[in-house]
Amino acid sequence: MSVDGYIDDLTDERLTLSNAADLDRVDAVRATVDAIMVGAGTVRNDDPSLLIKSVSRRTERVSRGLPEDLVKVTVTGGGDLDPGSRFFTTGTAPKLVYTTGGAAEELAARLGGVATVVDLGESVDLAVLLADLAARGVRRLMVEGGGAVHTAFLTAGLADELQLVVAPFLIGDPGAPRFTHPGLFPQSPRHPMRLAEVRKIGEVALLRYTMGHL
Repeated sequence: MSVDGYIDDLTDERLTLSNAADLDRVDAVRATVDAIMVGAGTVRNDDPSLLIKSVSRRTERVSRGLPEDLVKVTVTGGGDLDPGSRFFTTGTAPKLVYTTGGAAEELAARLGGVATVVDLGESVDLAVLLADLAARGVRRLMVEGGGAVHTAFLTAGLADELQLVVAPFLIGDPGAPRFTHPGLFPQSPRHPMRLAEVRKIGEVALLRYTMGHL
């Protein structure tokens, strides 16, 4: 995010917040997890592939008996997702879409078998979602955004670790998307996170926090 907490600006071109060294670090973190999750807005707006880029890291995963690719996870209330998105068309691991009962049937028909649609019932309950992932063998989940998903996990107290990279500039536009949305966070000033690491990566700074329950 920018120094003032934004993850993009309001121009048509996607804002680059990080640098090559940090993107490689993110790739290394991806290689350690079982699944990767983004919100439906990120799938629509950024069209990410969410793959491990490094061939050596992919090969090393296979040597340890792990799938080469990560399970991809997204969550949507309305079901507005394009089956042609790179989320669905790249990688060989399963793609999971969690949604509410009102959208599940229509969404499954729209996606046409490119993903497994999981009906969470009347509302999206992240604890239920995580329990379902655990039943599918996912032990370590990486949540990459965007702001709505960050907010949901953090307000529910369901994150174990936060890796926050701060870019050396300001956005200053109140209409731009932020790292989190307004919410009631258990990581309040009275119950702060624990700073586990600070690292300079070129001109960006990594702040790694663990949550109070660890």
